[in-house]
Amino acid sequence: MKKTLATLTFLLSSLLMVNAGLKPGDNAVNFSLKGVDGSTVSLSDYSDQKGVIVVFTCNPCPFAQAYEQRIIQLHRTFADQGFPVVAINPNDEQVSPEDTFDKMKAKASEKGYPFPYLKDETQEVYLAYGATRTPHVFLLQNKGGKFKVAYIGAIDDNAMAKDASSILNKYLEKAIRAVMAGEIPEPATTKAIGCSIKAKG
Repeated sequence: MKKTLATLTFLLSSLLMVNAGLKPGDNAVNFSLKGVDGSTVSLSDYSDQKGVIVVFTCNPCPFAQAYEQRIIQLHRTFADQGFPVVAINPNDEQVSPEDTFDKMKAKASEKGYPFPYLKDETQEVYLAYGATRTPHVFLLQNKGGKFKVAYIGAIDDNAMAKDASSILNKYLEKAIRAVMAGEIPEPATTKAIGCSIKAKG
């Protein structure tokens, strides 16, 4: 009996792990995190926007670094159209010393981030969303005051692109334009390519 119970518990835990995180169509999880400018930023602060581009990213990952300018450009292109970027650093600084709050401040200043750069210090937010990589994108759509997930995955099909001409599929941009046109993004999910998120030991 005990063995059967243990097996069932293991299977349930495994199932929960597989189903952990958000899927397209789900309600987004609200968050309230400290930004590098000292302010606290919540998803609910964006209730007047059409949506939010939530990007889980970090400082040292080469994939995250390769996408820095593209993420800045996405914000500059779509913020005025109602889809601003919010960047969240989910890495534990004990595991990844380059992701301390002070180094996040320096990165945001150096790159001139025009969007909030927030620290997921407890790592509860990335787990709730189901992010696994840096960068990992969650496009949220405001539907009657509630944010719903419209797209999850990669920004585009070339993680280490040197210039835009080598990018064939701009997944996120297409998803944003689909949402703006009242359509469902296709695809609604892609595989995020990047470094693994550094969890607490």
